[in-house]
Amino acid sequence: MANTPSNMLALGTKAPFFELPNPSQSNEMQSLEDLKGEKGTLVFFMCNHCPFVLHVIDKLTELYEDYQEQGIEFIAINANDAEKQPADSPEKMVEFQVERKFDFPYLYDESQAIAKAYDAACTPDFFFFDEKLDLIYRGQMDDSRPGNQKEITGEDLIIAFENLLAGAPQEEIQKPSIGCNIKWK
Repeated sequence: MANTPSNMLALGTKAPFFELPNPSQSNEMQSLEDLKGEKGTLVFFMCNHCPFVLHVIDKLTELYEDYQEQGIEFIAINANDAEKQPADSPEKMVEFQVERKFDFPYLYDESQAIAKAYDAACTPDFFFFDEKLDLIYRGQMDDSRPGNQKEITGEDLIIAFENLLAGAPQEEIQKPSIGCNIKWK
């Protein structure tokens, strides 16, 4: 389990456009435009097997349930090479989504072009955009990591969401996410 930090894409960056298949929707192509939230959009890179993702997936599901109704959409993307990491294949993505009971879209970036466009480095890697799809937060969900005994709160994402909803400025200090490296081809 390598501790890879996120690259911290520059704030203000426009969300790179994507159109990717959703394995749980018969590989229907879904785009950022189709899925974006009315007030904000959290795009994050994750996979099925990473201990860091497994550590936070239930809290992410809870946050989605809390904030989707307030106009914030979540879009998960798996960019891992399924040949190197068979546990992250599109078929396994469908199983993982059913098993972990989350409703946000979980898309497959087989070419890894979208992960590269977002300068994603790890799983999970979070990018939060406002209604104009300008990047306003990137970094960790909270300070909890597998084995560090800190409570999983989602605090850093919650602060970003609440600041957006209140029209308040975002925190100046944003800590990188830490996770397993994306399995590049």
